[in-house]
Amino acid sequence: MKMRTWMAGLAVAALTAGVAFGSAQAADTVKIGMVTTLSTGAGYLGQDVRDGFMLAVTEEGGKLGGIPVEVLVEDDGRKPGTGKQITERFLKRDKVEIVTGVIFSNISPVVAPLTLKAGAFYISPNSGPSNFAGKQCDKNYFAVAWQNDTLHEAAGQNAKNLGYTEAFILAPNYQAGKDALTGFKRYFKGKIVGEVYTKLGQTDYAAEIAKIRDANPQMVFHFLPGGMGINFLKQYVQAGLKDKIPLVLAAPSMDYKIMNAVGDMALGIHNSSHWNHDLDNPANKAFLAGFEKAYGRVPTVYASQGYDTAKLIASALAATGGKVMADPDAFRAALEKADFASVRGPFKFGANHHPIHRWYSRVVEKGADGKLVNKTTGVIMEDHQDAYVGECKM
Repeated sequence: MKMRTWMAGLAVAALTAGVAFGSAQAADTVKIGMVTTLSTGAGYLGQDVRDGFMLAVTEEGGKLGGIPVEVLVEDDGRKPGTGKQITERFLKRDKVEIVTGVIFSNISPVVAPLTLKAGAFYISPNSGPSNFAGKQCDKNYFAVAWQNDTLHEAAGQNAKNLGYTEAFILAPNYQAGKDALTGFKRYFKGKIVGEVYTKLGQTDYAAEIAKIRDANPQMVFHFLPGGMGINFLKQYVQAGLKDKIPLVLAAPSMDYKIMNAVGDMALGIHNSSHWNHDLDNPANKAFLAGFEKAYGRVPTVYASQGYDTAKLIASALAATGGKVMADPDAFRAALEKADFASVRGPFKFGANHHPIHRWYSRVVEKGADGKLVNKTTGVIMEDHQDAYVGECKM
């Protein structure tokens, strides 16, 4: 698998200049290794994280926080063994000081420990397994997106607010899926009439849909990001269940890509997120305009997280003059301050280096132009922190 220094979208010339400058002054260039999922049915998740991150680099002409950076990007194929090989190569051969990009929580338990053992910084733009928020927290581990449970806790509270008292729930059988169902149940508090774990990457949901039909719940919650969510919703609608048994979801299961893949099938689906296109703040407006100009498409929540991750790193590099592993205490302290303008609005970390969020309720509607949009309808939770912070003993 060939490693590449990624050139972002339409701004190749500007970024190339930044990388060339960094190569000429290697001591001043910070190397960042991005291990992400660019293939499989979930490949667009990693593509959007990558492109959001590189948009921030391009905006600075190949720098972050005024410091030249070299970003090495490789596809883990959603395989832990591949992620391990890439990370070892990044750390040993390429001497990266920061590792980022991981999408799936079957990859992070391999990539994060290798990174931390090497004394480098692990900064996640997506995956946030519960163990790393609690007993296995680490001073050099930061999660920018969320702790896995929290986005599903918001979905559980949203379902409760909508008046539902029983649910059928399902998710893939891996750490993020387990965190998802645990988080949903923690705040829903209603009766669970069915709980099913599916295969990661599954495409056929006939058996699960048959179980839902038999259980006849008030609603269904699932965590099925990427192609899994697209396949499930198409089959759920074809089975005639969507109008009879509504779905209440979290952001990964109803992002912009899924909406457009299924079309009007998505109309009316309630979901929750920490970010949305219609959030009215300057950073979000600049991000949306810049992303669509550079890539010619509307960003998903994953792109927003990639962009925020780069901006966080930029703030720390600016504060330390580009010193990462040369002065880890200073770089860590700068990350903890999170002194950057997030597309979500105000951003802060908890004591376990996971974000404290405001969570929004959304519903899929048609905008004035006839295109599908997630419309923000309210606030579900304010200053919400994960359930594991008390177990973290940093």
